[in-house]
Amino acid sequence: MKPTNNHINYIEFKATDLETAKTFYNKVFGWQFTDYGDRYVAFEASGVAGGFEKTDQPITNGALVVIYHEDLNQAKQQVEIAGGTICVDIFSFPGGSRFQFLDPSGNELSVWSYDS
Repeated sequence: MKPTNNHINYIEFKATDLETAKTFYNKVFGWQFTDYGDRYVAFEASGVAGGFEKTDQPITNGALVVIYHEDLNQAKQQVEIAGGTICVDIFSFPGGSRFQFLDPSGNELSVWSYDS
């Protein structure tokens, strides 16, 4: 897809362990990865292209990226099984519900769904 001005077309995260990040996001969301050396991995099949950069520093104040999933309970269970931590349990907002989680490297993300 051709990039569009003013639209997000790539998201980059830090990760303390690239193999753990790849395993986690593949198991939970089915993302696919391409390694670029030992300090960077790109991902696809996520709805937007992105990557993880290896860091040895603590990860703080990252962007909150929101992922859609039609079944929040299933997504929450997959996050926990894969080693993620739920930091904000499922709650409703106008038009849907969501929860927030920390991945194994400490990045905070959210999963949302329409209310039925």
